[in-house]
Amino acid sequence: MRILAVLGATLLLSACAGMVPEARPPESTGAVEPPPALPAAQALAAGVTRGPAISALALRHDDALGALRSFRESCPKLLAREDKSGLTLRSEWQPACMAAANWSDSDARGFFAAQFDTARVVDGKAFATGYYEPEIRGSLVRAPGYDVPVYKMPPELVRGWPADMPEAERTGRAPLGRYDASGNFVPFYERAEIEQGALANRGLEIAWAADPVELFFLQIQGSGLLRLPDGSLTRIGYAGQNGREYVGIGGVMRERGLLGDGPGQYAGSMQGIMAYIREHPQAGADLMRLNKSWIFFRPLTTDGPLGALEVPVRGESSVAVDPNFVPLGAPVMLDMDRAEADGLWIAQDTGGAIKGANRFDTFWGNGADARTIAGGMSARGEALLLLPKGTLARLGVR
Repeated sequence: MRILAVLGATLLLSACAGMVPEARPPESTGAVEPPPALPAAQALAAGVTRGPAISALALRHDDALGALRSFRESCPKLLAREDKSGLTLRSEWQPACMAAANWSDSDARGFFAAQFDTARVVDGKAFATGYYEPEIRGSLVRAPGYDVPVYKMPPELVRGWPADMPEAERTGRAPLGRYDASGNFVPFYERAEIEQGALANRGLEIAWAADPVELFFLQIQGSGLLRLPDGSLTRIGYAGQNGREYVGIGGVMRERGLLGDGPGQYAGSMQGIMAYIREHPQAGADLMRLNKSWIFFRPLTTDGPLGALEVPVRGESSVAVDPNFVPLGAPVMLDMDRAEADGLWIAQDTGGAIKGANRFDTFWGNGADARTIAGGMSARGEALLLLPKGTLARLGVR
């Protein structure tokens, strides 16, 4: 885009974007200090100004081609959704989607120049982090060396209201939890309880992982690949969350003086955090259990992890956004102080830590390079939102 910079994993671990059916879990491989949240709840209320002509932008052909292909994939969902940002109408996307279906890939840059105008939300000052699709060792059946359960959604995980909560306080969406043997609605099992067997022996296992630390980080990303004993790969995606609070272990480690550049400290990155956990097994396990959140998975047969738009996210083309400020499916042009993040992206995902105007989480695919780039991505710069031609005029933006 696309499980949640120098301190990239620390936000991932101290606060990502959202895999269906609800949202990607509230973790991100983002940096530690996202911009302060704006009081305005939508892009339109926050302020929108017209940007430069697309023909004036330094848009590479390969970058535009990847974005065009992702935009095509987004169109069926884009045309069926209401835009929460208040910027666009579904009908305004129809010309661009119709044109994209038959547009020549050889003129990808021309497509965006012909179909879109650029706009800045607020001042356009942007902050971008990264996430990726991890690969861990796993098995579809329990076997020696594969004994860490990967669970599907338990049927008793539902939404409800505690009996002792007054009716006047029951506003918004009911919390997640379960009904106990006495019929009382209570919080669902937390991470420590699940690791200690609260869901064991019920047939909820869809796979078995070899390494609890790798599974922990896969949960943070929200989707991933299992490398099976025969060498083949199978994809699993976010199915739901237990409703328990998320605690970022990166933030805890920083407070305890474990992260930094000093003697005995570990790098403030995903790799540094993992190194500490492996070198201090008991303390590491205790740290991970501070995060009471648990992610449930489902098998995927798609050729990529599913984002909040319910289409596969693509490495170096898909980005997670706050849909209150960027319409899901819209192109976004980034010009950042990290060259890797420069270029055209398609908003296809969301994230619990991806909030506010001009906050982005770039998706890098899978593999070692993706892991390194995402885990270290922290970029600042400028963002332009691409809106269908005629939209800015309707909004009265000159």
